[in-house]
Amino acid sequence: QVQLVESGGGLVQPGGSLRLSCATSGFNFSRYGIQWYRQAPGKERAFVAAVSSISITTYADSVKGRFTISRDNTRKTVYLQMNSLKFEDTAVYYCTVRTSANYWGQGTQVTVSS
Repeated sequence: QVQLVESGGGLVQPGGSLRLSCATSGFNFSRYGIQWYRQAPGKERAFVAAVSSISITTYADSVKGRFTISRDNTRKTVYLQMNSLKFEDTAVYYCTVRTSANYWGQGTQVTVSS
């Protein structure tokens, strides 16, 4: 059974940092790419970052230079390091993997507020 569990969200001031984690189980982690998406209030879910099975990374333009995605195949976990956070980064952040189907975690809330 594929499972993804996000953690690490919280309340942070503008300019601050957070590191999100996506712990996975139920599939051969090292063979799959993992993506982060986010959904802000009243908006559609949007792509944030991705890491391939061989650790090639891609980012949305809005987070380039501020966010870093990485993976630890030993821990079957993907991380999203978020620096220089802005008000507009406020959203629920989800990780996802596509194996035989698309699987999503439950999300973790990130709130950027002064």
